[in-house]
Amino acid sequence: MKKSYITSLVLTGLISITSCTDLAENVLDEASATGLTDKQAADGNIAPVYARLPDIFLHTNYFALQEISTDEAILPYRGGTDWGDNGIYVAMHQHTHTSTDPNLRNTWNLLTQSISRSISALSTLPTINDQNAKTYIAEARGMRAYYNMLLLDLFGLVFVKENPQAISDIRRGEQAFEYIKSEFLAAEPDLLQTVGPGRLTKAAVWGLLARLHLNAAVYRDRYATQFTFKPEDMDKVIEYTDKIISSGQYQLSRDYFSIFNDNNHDNKELIFAVDQRAELNGHNRMAYFSLSGDQFPLPAFPAANGTDGPAITPDYYQTWVTAYSGDPTVDPRFYKQNMIIPADSCIAASDFSMNRGILRGQQYGLLRPAGAFIRCGNNYRIGRLTNVTRNRPTLPVNFTERVDFTVPGSDYNTGYRVLKYEFSKKSSSGRNLGDADISIVRLADVYLMRAEAKLRKSNDAAGALADVNAVRAARTATTPAPALSTINLDLLYRERGFELYWEMVRRTDMIRFGKYEGTWTEKTNSDPKKRIFPIPQNAIDGASNLPGYLKQNEGY
Repeated sequence: MKKSYITSLVLTGLISITSCTDLAENVLDEASATGLTDKQAADGNIAPVYARLPDIFLHTNYFALQEISTDEAILPYRGGTDWGDNGIYVAMHQHTHTSTDPNLRNTWNLLTQSISRSISALSTLPTINDQNAKTYIAEARGMRAYYNMLLLDLFGLVFVKENPQAISDIRRGEQAFEYIKSEFLAAEPDLLQTVGPGRLTKAAVWGLLARLHLNAAVYRDRYATQFTFKPEDMDKVIEYTDKIISSGQYQLSRDYFSIFNDNNHDNKELIFAVDQRAELNGHNRMAYFSLSGDQFPLPAFPAANGTDGPAITPDYYQTWVTAYSGDPTVDPRFYKQNMIIPADSCIAASDFSMNRGILRGQQYGLLRPAGAFIRCGNNYRIGRLTNVTRNRPTLPVNFTERVDFTVPGSDYNTGYRVLKYEFSKKSSSGRNLGDADISIVRLADVYLMRAEAKLRKSNDAAGALADVNAVRAARTATTPAPALSTINLDLLYRERGFELYWEMVRRTDMIRFGKYEGTWTEKTNSDPKKRIFPIPQNAIDGASNLPGYLKQNEGY
């Protein structure tokens, strides 16, 4: 008898993880869903495989692990009232996090649940007589490999099993790397090339294989004093990135910030992304997370505002200043001015658009002193913003370079903020309906991975420089960033920081480039054991009936 997931909200209350380590999950039997066609059964089995991706990429899950642990993002205890959260964001940034961190636990649970759903789909789809079943099997297998790849990167292990009722085999190091590689290779032949970016395609697997091989030295020997990048791995990076680039299916976007617009699903730079369209499951909060509580991007919704979350560190900001002799605005990836208005004026709702990128200094926007926007007839008044929502109407929303964990450095105005992903025009609260798809693999990253492989394999500086400058030159909607005249690994690392900031690759990059044990704002911990996170304590406790099965990572 076939088993099938029912794609409805009712399912949410029926699914349960019985253990974080045996990856068991209750699956509805087809008998409870009479009348399903084979197509409905097939669709109902593949949908849950992708369903938790938006939750994994939530701002307090994967983002926190990949960005707040690095020099790109810092989240202080704002004003002594917001984002204290028992110190977990301070600890994450300072590399003093523990195995009870709830963001680590949530990310672990979501990844293991997604592996479980992939295994369940793989056990059922072969029994369904639908023309899409073969493709769905490949997608489920590839997604299982992807979720395991995230587990390997974050926690240093993978779970391997085929039978949903079996106990998973745990692998680390070389064995884990080889398992993920073999699964991607097995899935690739039956994947389509026309269903992205929200579903796994051949090009998506090529991009993930390139990333896997690029980080292979780390995954094989996590605590190495110096990583050994094998030429054969770099050859594979070049091979898979060549496939994507030569396919001609993807294009570097002329407008950098359009890659992150609320209608970016059809942007040709995206190869693989978290599908966040509101008509599906859109709820990414990447837009509101960093903004001030007095920045309101949507005239139609006076409750949609920021939350005074993380800022960039002065250390990261200074990489831009150094690169451009004090004026980073010459790089269109740094900032896009959309509000070209007098300091105090009125504007039609249709003409109002937030500035994008890294926001500095005094901020202007819609004025809402008493819960409603000030109107000028049919238009809206724009002016200098103050912290009205924080009951501090004399404190300007004036973002400063300084941000740290001191009382002055944690105030509401400290730290330059990031508005990279656009607010959804349908978001009534700022916390819902984030339509912008979140990039997992995009073409610029593919060029930069190829450039890095060229440098690491044979010091092909000319080839690497051509790839980096191709990305820079493509942003022609405004004046593109000036071409680089030279390239080396340090400059390439800096370039990845400029192109991919806040896209949840920074921690992985810092480890690979040997930067993660460095010192930056409020962080001095140099313990290489922090290159992976602790396995959540509740997972270890859940496996206590299997002595020795799930061992805590070193250093925790």
